[in-house]
Amino acid sequence: MSDQGIEPAPLASREEYLRHLGRNATIFVGGIAVSLALGAVGYHAFEHLPWLDATLNASMILTGMGPVNPLVTTGGKVFGIVYALFSGVVFLSLVALLLAPVLRRLLHRLHIDLYSDAADS
Repeated sequence: MSDQGIEPAPLASREEYLRHLGRNATIFVGGIAVSLALGAVGYHAFEHLPWLDATLNASMILTGMGPVNPLVTTGGKVFGIVYALFSGVVFLSLVALLLAPVLRRLLHRLHIDLYSDAADS
């Protein structure tokens, strides 16, 4: 790689990194809470499960483990399909959002190390 006089941006300070990580962790927890609440309400409404069982089913679907109680109503089965598809996308997206600052910092650090090695040669 030829040296074109491009200086890499400095690595973000630890305080800025922790602020980004905290913000993303807050979004992650909020997203999980909203998704879990939607699932619990749906299982309670469509399958007439008690709140604890509805929340258990929602959390198991949200994390990809599968339902605990069998779905017996048509409405419950349709809700289960929609919630499972929704959960797969949302959970993986939220995990990616949570890990984004960590991966960005790691890649940025490696990028800086590559430039500093090239400058030393």
